[in-house]
Amino acid sequence: MTTPAERTRRVAQVAARHADDVDREGRFPSEAVSALRAEGLLGIQIPERLGGEGADMNRIAETCFALGQACAATGMIFAMHQIKVASLVTHGVESAWHRTLMQRVAQAQLLVASATTEGGIGGDLRNSLCAVEAHGDVFSFRKDATVISYGAHADVILATGRRHADAAASDQVLVALLADQITLERTSRWDTLGMRGTCSDGFVLAARDVPTVQILPKPFAEIAAQSMLASSHLLWSSVWFGIASGAVDRARTFVQAEARRRPGTVPPGALRLAEAVSALQTMKGAIHGGLRRFAEAQDAPDELGSIGFAVVLNNVKTTASTMAVAIVQLALGIVGIAGYKNGTPFSLGRALRDVLSAPLMISNDRIHGNTANLLLVQKGGGQLLSA
Repeated sequence: MTTPAERTRRVAQVAARHADDVDREGRFPSEAVSALRAEGLLGIQIPERLGGEGADMNRIAETCFALGQACAATGMIFAMHQIKVASLVTHGVESAWHRTLMQRVAQAQLLVASATTEGGIGGDLRNSLCAVEAHGDVFSFRKDATVISYGAHADVILATGRRHADAAASDQVLVALLADQITLERTSRWDTLGMRGTCSDGFVLAARDVPTVQILPKPFAEIAAQSMLASSHLLWSSVWFGIASGAVDRARTFVQAEARRRPGTVPPGALRLAEAVSALQTMKGAIHGGLRRFAEAQDAPDELGSIGFAVVLNNVKTTASTMAVAIVQLALGIVGIAGYKNGTPFSLGRALRDVLSAPLMISNDRIHGNTANLLLVQKGGGQLLSA
């Protein structure tokens, strides 16, 4: 039996072959996602008793890293899928319907997407305008989702909405909707600078007569705090680390080639390469620190929902997203015009365009604002330093 690393490597090779075309055409990386299915990687997080492999966050992060090096869009799709699976695994095991869904994800390698953004509320996923409208044991649902990444290609969409029509905007639930239960009316096209292959179009998502058992039993506030916060920041950051690492690899190859052409001299880019490698190691340390923090808190819901934990994971995201951009820019400066041009062994245009999305999803300013509010009510000063 092949190892997880070998399976990931095979998928990454497929993703890399098609990455330029996916970016150029702004199309879904169907070849890479088919390879993920063939290697059984979409269901690795599902518990073994439900047909999965029970993979932990470290293993999933390693896969995000490898895919990010090969094709950032593929890496991000895999990361977003696993973020939603984490919500099912963490909060759906008490529900028979959601246990069956997890079995299907593992067996049929279903692709899971997210519909948390909504017209009228900006990027604030902790508030909703739409609501679940229950009628007996079924409900209807309609959401103006300004972004549903790879929504047209998903087998399952997890969507947020108010608990009922009279509920407060923050009183939300998470509903699991199967592709054959919904209609998607496209309202916008994902024509962007980078991350073009995520196909994050906008849709009006509508569903009727959906069984109420498909509503996850936990309030979305708990789901967001206890699974989405950590998995989003850690897995996104792992994709960005892959992009940055790939850029530094190209810069290293370029500098080594320069050194071979001029024996006995230090190429001009060598010092900048050392700087880039140092920054990359610092970024890696921040992500690994976040993964350790999550592993320590994973079985303690109170800790996962604590202020200290949220601050630490927020800082992982803002640090990694900022550093990733700086590292790719540094690599471009080392490689120079050969990196600026498309179609060379050292081209970095796609990496730079993709990584520029990092500080924007979710906006670092929004996260810093949230962290500032948390720090205003946190007691004591030693907890963060020891975390």
